[in-house]
This record gives sequence, C-alpha cells and structure tokens, in this order.
Amino acid sequence: MNPPGTPTPPAILDARVLEIDAAAVVTQVRSRLREILAQDLSRRGLVVAISGGIDSSVCAALAVQAVGVQRVYGLLLPERDSAGASTARGRELAEHLGIRHEVFDIAPTLEAIGCYRWRDEAIRRIFPGYGPDWKSKIVISGGAEGRLNHFQLVVQAPGGEMQQARLGAPEYLQIVAATSFKQRIRKTVEYFHADRLNYAVVGTPNRLEYDQGFFVKNGDGSADVKPIAHLYKSQVYALAHHLRLPADICNAVPTTDTYSLAQGQDEFYFALPYQQMDLALWAHNHGCSPAQLAAALGIGEEQAAYVYRDIEAKRRTTRYLHLKPVLLEPLPELAV
Repeated sequence: MNPPGTPTPPAILDARVLEIDAAAVVTQVRSRLREILAQDLSRRGLVVAISGGIDSSVCAALAVQAVGVQRVYGLLLPERDSAGASTARGRELAEHLGIRHEVFDIAPTLEAIGCYRWRDEAIRRIFPGYGPDWKSKIVISGGAEGRLNHFQLVVQAPGGEMQQARLGAPEYLQIVAATSFKQRIRKTVEYFHADRLNYAVVGTPNRLEYDQGFFVKNGDGSADVKPIAHLYKSQVYALAHHLRLPADICNAVPTTDTYSLAQGQDEFYFALPYQQMDLALWAHNHGCSPAQLAAALGIGEEQAAYVYRDIEAKRRTTRYLHLKPVLLEPLPELAV
C-alpha cells in the first residue's frame, strides 16, 4: 500500500507524464519571482551565474521574463578545468537575452586557497605519476546494480593513456572537498555582486538535482530563490525550447564541468541518464511499482527496484545538505 497522500499511479507510465504547458509554467514562475523579490526578499533585481548549461540558461531567461533585462546581472565564472564551450555558450546566452554580464576567472583564487593542490595530492596517493599535464574525473558505480555506491578515479596521461582505480574514502572525500571550493568561490562572487547591486541570488538546480542532493552546501546549493527546483530536467529542456533559447543551449548535454576530463552527470552521480532518471523519480514520487518503471524504461524489474533504492539512499545521505543551521534552543522571536 502506498503512503497516505501518494498520488494514484498512472495506468501507463511513459515520458508523457512529464509533459507541461510551458507557457503556463513561464507565466506562473514569472509571477512568483516578482512576488518573492518584492515581498519576501526586498531586492531590486536578480543575479544569475551562467554556466552555459540548460538550467542556468533557463533561470536567466525566466529572470528576464520576471524583472526585465535591466535588472538581471549575469556572471560567467570559469576556472582551470572549465570547458571552453561552456563559457562560449554562457556568453551566447547572455548576449541573446541582452543582459549585463561579466566574466571573472576564479582560477587564481582557487590556486591561492589550495583547490588544485589538495585535489592533486589525493590523486597522487592513487596514481603517483599524476602531474600538471594529466586530466582526471570521478565516476560512480554500483547503485543501479543493487550494490553499494562507490567511486572510481579515472586519469589520463599526457599521451592519452587512461587508467582507472577504485577510490578509498579518504581520497574521495579530499578530492570532493577540494573541488567544492569551485562552487563555493563562485557563490562568494555572486553574493558580492548581489550585495553591491541590492539584488537577490538565483539558484539553478532542477528537481532531480535538488531532490537527490546534487549540489554543494554553501556553494551552488546556496541562493535566495530557486525558480526551477520543482521542475524535472526534461521539463527544463521544454522551457528552453519554448523560450527560444539558442540551439547550442537547448541541445547541450548535462555535464558537471568540474573535472578536467569530460564528465556526464549520470557518470558522476545519477544511476541513469537524466531522461530516465526524471521518469524514475516521477514514478517513485507517484507510487509506481518497479514493474511499471521497468516496462517504461525497458530494463529488468530487479534493476528498476535498484534504481528506486538508489533514489531513497541518496535522499538519506544528502539530507544534511538541505538542513538549515541547527539551533540548540528555538528562538520564537525570529521564527520565519
């Protein structure tokens, strides 16, 4: 039996359950953004960090819909490992929307605080020969097959040779902690300009990322308003097409753009590509059985059950990311 309040599962589960009235969604988001900005946040405009990906691009476009081009400020914040195409798409988007925007290379700051040094030190404990001209990434494994999630480190030598090894917990934690500097420095820059302009900071996670904890606490997880956190990534793509964003952005494949080797989000974090993960998360949220999900995705029922368990496991392990600072005693005078 499904928990109380769980929606009735559909008779047929397929991608159509994710279809939206894009025009109505834009109208609703535009109205709510205006209301939140004026009534809750008391700010004049919106700051959006534009990565060149679908989520930040749609958020920037929705911000323009809400407050106009004159009150949206775009930031492009590349660093040493950023793909050049990401910055190019970010510029294209900002110019397409007609918003004020600036590029700030955060690599010198990351270098100064040890981001690259701490990361490389951990990598060399696995691959002693790893050097400045090498590339690397982390990939996830296990969850979709019913095993415990674990992580593999992939490195590429300057000559192109690839090597892979399982990451121990100390090395994994150090690499992730070091790379999280990137999101936290970006957020520091965003809030500087938001304070300077009396603007609010826009957070850009979609529902899949927000639900599954695919963000850095006090990094890209920090924001004043998150306009698309209720929308599945497939729906964000639908909005991009409705808003007539540039084709390069509408067709962009989701990446982390965090590691020097190209890395898809499903490779790093999710059990399946985003289209399938969207449907799996929707199905889980609406009480669909593993058999229904298996039929919809063309996978085995056992694997579908593993995907559901992986969703639940990520919710448990990333709950900390969603928590506000915990007070030892309540302060009723400041209750929000």
